[in-house]
Amino acid sequence: MPGQVERSDGAGGGGPDGRHPGGWVFGGLGMSGTVFFVVLCAAALHASWNALVKGGADKAAAMVAVVIGQGLAGAALLPFAPPLDPACWPYLLAGLGLHLGYQLFLIQSYRFGDLTQVYPIARGVSPLLVALGSVVVLGAEFTGLEVAAMAMISIGIASISLVRRADGVFQAKAAGLALITGMFIASYSLVDGQGARIGGTALGFFGVLAALDAVVFGLCAHLIRPGMLGRALALKKHLFLGGGASFTAYVLVVWAFTQAPIALVTALRETSIIFALVIGVTVLRERLDLAKVLATALTLTGALLLRLSRL
Repeated sequence: MPGQVERSDGAGGGGPDGRHPGGWVFGGLGMSGTVFFVVLCAAALHASWNALVKGGADKAAAMVAVVIGQGLAGAALLPFAPPLDPACWPYLLAGLGLHLGYQLFLIQSYRFGDLTQVYPIARGVSPLLVALGSVVVLGAEFTGLEVAAMAMISIGIASISLVRRADGVFQAKAAGLALITGMFIASYSLVDGQGARIGGTALGFFGVLAALDAVVFGLCAHLIRPGMLGRALALKKHLFLGGGASFTAYVLVVWAFTQAPIALVTALRETSIIFALVIGVTVLRERLDLAKVLATALTLTGALLLRLSRL
C-alpha cells in the first residue's frame, strides 16, 4: 500500500507513535522482548482453544461456539476500548469476509482430513504468504536471518502434516482445502494488522470484528446446518472458555501487529503448533513419534533465530 512501509532493520526514523512523514513505519520498533513474550502467550492460548475444539464430540458445533464466544468477549470489552478511526472500516469489512472464509474452509478441511494434517498445512503456509505479501504490498524489508527463521518455522510446522495416518493415506483433498485456509489466514493477518494500525486501537478493531463475525458466522451455521446454532450455544465450556481464550489470543496478536512487522509476528504466532503437540501428548494422550519431534525442533529453532535476529 503506497506510503505504508514496514522495516525490520530498525531504519526509518518513525516517531514515538509509529508515524512517519511518508506514512507508517512500524518495523523500526523491531520485535522487542515484550512483543516476543506476548505473541508466545497468544500462541499458547490459541493451541488451548484448538485442543478444546478437538476434544469435543461435535467439532463443528464446538467451532461455532468458540466463534460466538469470541464475539461475546469482543462486545463486552468494546466499552473499554478507545474509539476507532473511521478510516479503518474498509479493513474491518474486508477482515470480516476473510475470517468468515477461513472458518468455513477450516470446517470443510476437517470434514475430509485429520487435524494433524490440516492444521499444520494451514498454519505452516501462512507465515511465508504473509512475508511475501508484506514485501509486495507494504514494502517490508527483512534481514537474511529473519527470512531464514520464518522459513524454518513454516517448514517445521508444515512438515508435521507429512505424518501419515495409521492406514498410510495422505488426504489430498484435505491438503488442498488446508492450503486455501492458509491463504485466508495470511490475508486476514495483513488486513487486520493494517486495520488496527489505522484504527488506532487493537482492542477496538478486533472487538468490533469479533462481534460482527459472531453474528455472520452464527447465521451461516444456522442456514447451512439447521440446529447447529442451538447445539453450539449448549456447549458452555467452548462458548465461554474457548471463546475467551480465542479472543484474548488474537487481540494480543493484533496488538503485536501494531508493534512489530506483521510477517515476524505471524511466523512466531504459528509456533502454537508446538503448544498443541504438548497438549496433545500430555492431555489428549496422542502418540508422539520421531517425525513430530524433529518438526517441533525445527520450529523451535526458527523461533529462537527470530528472537536472536533482534538482539
